[in-house]
Amino acid sequence: MSKSVRALVTGGSGGIGAAICRRLGQDGHFVYVHAHRGTATAQSIVDEIVAAGGAAAAVQFDLTDLLATRTAVEKLLEAGPVQILVNNAGVHDDAAFPGMSFAQWNRVIDLSVNGFYNVTQPLMLPMIRTRWGRVINLSSVSALTGNRGQVNYAAAKGALNAATKALSLEVASRGITVNAVAPGIISTGMGDAAFDAAAIAAIVPMKRAGTAAEVAGLVGYLTSEEAAYITGQVISINGGMI
Repeated sequence: MSKSVRALVTGGSGGIGAAICRRLGQDGHFVYVHAHRGTATAQSIVDEIVAAGGAAAAVQFDLTDLLATRTAVEKLLEAGPVQILVNNAGVHDDAAFPGMSFAQWNRVIDLSVNGFYNVTQPLMLPMIRTRWGRVINLSSVSALTGNRGQVNYAAAKGALNAATKALSLEVASRGITVNAVAPGIISTGMGDAAFDAAAIAAIVPMKRAGTAAEVAGLVGYLTSEEAAYITGQVISINGGMI
């Protein structure tokens, strides 16, 4: 298997997604930086990867729209299979469960769970035919321990963990690994507002938030040949929280 393959990172314009895109670009892969609304940011990440000597392109579609996602994926497949898929896109819409609206529930579930299906399913057969691939799903410590105010988010990421294990069994014999990465408190735009330094020191044994680059390093390892015998795992990166 050639080291350089085509990779798609959903939610690539976000903090963790951008770091993953940069890492995969540094590793020599052609990176599709996906965004729904953050298209300008996605293009800036593409420009950064290209300026560093890599290869990348921005792609835009709504993961919760089955037809739009299918159309976009088919367009990507015209150039050949996508052999690395990082399902990173996700959203918070926190509320205590007794006061959580269906819209809040559905928004979070729709993006993480239906979005996973919408983009992953049409990419699988082309990947299987190459007999090599890496699927990495971004989960969360919330799915492993629970978190007040995040019943929707924990449910969505827990579903991804279960899907990770089931899909890994289906494709393991085809040279494809499927793993989930479960970050704890990571310093990004999504998590910074929720935890101050004192709260982090109380929750995290390492007394600090993780960085997006540290999460990207784990994802980069899981896409490598060195990780070829790791599949069906939910791997935490949380400074010792659990």
